[in-house]
Amino acid sequence: MGQANTIELASTLAQDMERSPKPHMVLAEAMTRAVSALRLVRHEFDVVMILLSQEWQAGFSVKDEEDFDLHDYIKAISASEGMCVQIVQETGALNYHCRCSVMWRLGIAIYTKAGGIPWVLADMTPGTAFIGIDYALRSASGSGTRFAICCSQVFDAEGSGLEFVAYEADVRLFGKNPFLRREQMMKLIARSLQIYQRKHVGDPPPTRVVVHKNTEFKTYEVDGCFDALLNIPNVELVHVQQACRWRGVQIDAPHKPHGYPCRRGTAFQLGPYETLLWTQGNLPEMTTNGRDYFKEGKGTPEPLLLVRHAGLGSVDDLCRETLALTKMDWNNDGPYDRLPVTLNFAQILAKVVKRMPTLEARTYAFRHFM
Repeated sequence: MGQANTIELASTLAQDMERSPKPHMVLAEAMTRAVSALRLVRHEFDVVMILLSQEWQAGFSVKDEEDFDLHDYIKAISASEGMCVQIVQETGALNYHCRCSVMWRLGIAIYTKAGGIPWVLADMTPGTAFIGIDYALRSASGSGTRFAICCSQVFDAEGSGLEFVAYEADVRLFGKNPFLRREQMMKLIARSLQIYQRKHVGDPPPTRVVVHKNTEFKTYEVDGCFDALLNIPNVELVHVQQACRWRGVQIDAPHKPHGYPCRRGTAFQLGPYETLLWTQGNLPEMTTNGRDYFKEGKGTPEPLLLVRHAGLGSVDDLCRETLALTKMDWNNDGPYDRLPVTLNFAQILAKVVKRMPTLEARTYAFRHFM
């Protein structure tokens, strides 16, 4: 790497932050200037590496009315510039005791941000696309508020694309949960489908689309989805509910519970439209000798409640695909996540997007936000 694309922040930055009543703003402005300076040499690099000194700790986050987070702020400004950033803290990854984990995470992250695809879904039905939707509150000028609506890219078995669309829209609120109007949902799904088709030029449209949302689908949202997917023969709309208060215990013999939670992948159908799915649980396949293994270490895992608002496919296929999507997170070294990547990524995107200075009407690559 040449000197032109290597930037060192001022040696007096820590002192400037200490003298300021808002140290996080001093650090944020310094980072903004540094990222902006890289625009002149954008053709000379793929990924920006940022090392955060422990001396700047006071500016990393502020939990008040500003709700500032340096990590999300840097991702927001770098994404606006079309740059991928890898942030490393002196007291974080560099000091973590498991060096294999450090190298794995950094290696996968940098490879993905440079445009690579580390792994893909196996045994998926050809022509199937997955969409995940989440929302983030974004303040609007004047009275009232708006929500930045995020949609993760349509996932497919090849792992291609991994882009998303985001735009601001007035929404309906039921309690604290936002819901899109019919025409807004149609616009969101239609734009997401365009991403899929752009990544599969020359191929026919998907024959099956599965939409994941962390809130229920209102009737007008269902209508909006079908308006956008008129030519798709199989459409499934699934509410993935995280809190359902159900628990499961594995019983080996009468009155003798197993010492570990029920197995990951266990499913229990409650009715024609509702199914419990344990995405956390015992996973002996992770050990070389087949012994019990629970990634979380202790506790009784809570299942996801899958509520189907549309679709006629097999419940077994729905659970199998959801379980597979919990292993598609390219940003950690764990064997699985609790949520499918459709919603896991959508939450990350929503969190960062609301901090972007401007939200343009275009697609964004997820690797800019990892």
